[in-house]
Amino acid sequence: MPQNRSIAVIGLGAFGASICEVLVEKGTNVIAMDRDPSIVEKMKNKVSAAVLVDTTNEDSLLKAPLEDIDVAIVAIGDNLEASILTTMLLKQRGVPYVVARSISPLHDAVLRRVGANEVINVEVETGTRIARRLVAPDILDSVPLSADVSLTEQLTPKFFVGETAESLELESKMKLRLVAILRLSIDLDDSGNSMRRETLVFPDKAEKFQDGDRLFLLGRNIDLAGFQNL
Repeated sequence: MPQNRSIAVIGLGAFGASICEVLVEKGTNVIAMDRDPSIVEKMKNKVSAAVLVDTTNEDSLLKAPLEDIDVAIVAIGDNLEASILTTMLLKQRGVPYVVARSISPLHDAVLRRVGANEVINVEVETGTRIARRLVAPDILDSVPLSADVSLTEQLTPKFFVGETAESLELESKMKLRLVAILRLSIDLDDSGNSMRRETLVFPDKAEKFQDGDRLFLLGRNIDLAGFQNL
């Protein structure tokens, strides 16, 4: 089973709170941070730890419990200065991966310049998709088709390489249907420059998985979750 990640969420407005909710549901260790005492108080019983901290203040951020954090999500959206300063200080503090929310193309560019590893520009309803992807990074995307069934795009496990869906009993034992494979390859153009090429494969029984394949799997959410623990 994959080890649970520790994720800090800074900014507990509607977007940040929605991310915290999904992360907690997935068993993630969540450190929620905000400089509003009333918001922090409301979050105390919902996350692993809720911390009152002004993340734009270097001295204050140095005291925050970030030593074991894998990812920090800067969910601040209404205060550009706070968003930018927080992102910069988190990178200076040594947080390995910082995801920052932007509200404009210029904001996006500045966040990247000060060190954000990833910048997102989303509304509250898509915060759950961001959270799920951070909890299970091998899942590239997930589209719910009903309350219990989803279509997911995810990386091919290493032990799948060289095998077929039939030999792995993907459908009979894992209860998952392989819909398609997105296969990446590198070709050379007429000038000898490398070109990245994507091919969508609709596999037959003899199709063998290759390293780097992206699998589109259809199944019940409980079975898709079990696939992640292989």
